[in-house]
Amino acid sequence: MGCAISGLGLTPRQVTESRGEEEHLTEEQIDMIKVSWKVIQEDIAKVGIIMFVRLFETHPECKDVFFLFRDVEDLERLRTSKELRAHGLRVMSFIEKSVARLDQLERLDMLAVELGKSHYRYNAPPKYYGYVGTEFICAVRPILKEKWTPELEKAWKTLFQYITRLMRQGYLEEEGTKRTHALVPTKERPDKKNTAL
Repeated sequence: MGCAISGLGLTPRQVTESRGEEEHLTEEQIDMIKVSWKVIQEDIAKVGIIMFVRLFETHPECKDVFFLFRDVEDLERLRTSKELRAHGLRVMSFIEKSVARLDQLERLDMLAVELGKSHYRYNAPPKYYGYVGTEFICAVRPILKEKWTPELEKAWKTLFQYITRLMRQGYLEEEGTKRTHALVPTKERPDKKNTAL
């Protein structure tokens, strides 16, 4: 069950860190993503399941991040898992929110950074984020059929690279905050009870 792009172009190491060097979505790419999303939405649950089953097939180490799926070896059982369906829908909901915010990048930035922060709390490191974009693209290509073009693929890749970079930023910010907090002796930490003036 291979995909020609599996592992290509979306790993966080390959995403540039500097805002000045990163690739931005053009208006045409944003329009292409929005139009294709309308078709993808019709099979949103199916895409979420396919995406995660493929993720666990191609990168079995990713299962370690998911407590509920860590010990599941039977991929057929995963396909029918209510928990996997629910998680797939949450991820697809995030993608939907991202597409809706393509014209409001500040809001998209905040959304992706917050998601990265929450992934720190879930102990889901950035090295896995890019895989999701790759598997999403592999899952939606057959759904879009002849509507799938190299230009559309490039647009989705660019969006996922952008989101991945911001999620990584959020993860690292949260990690830094937790490390700093851990270094401050308990006596010096602000006591929430005694902060009133």
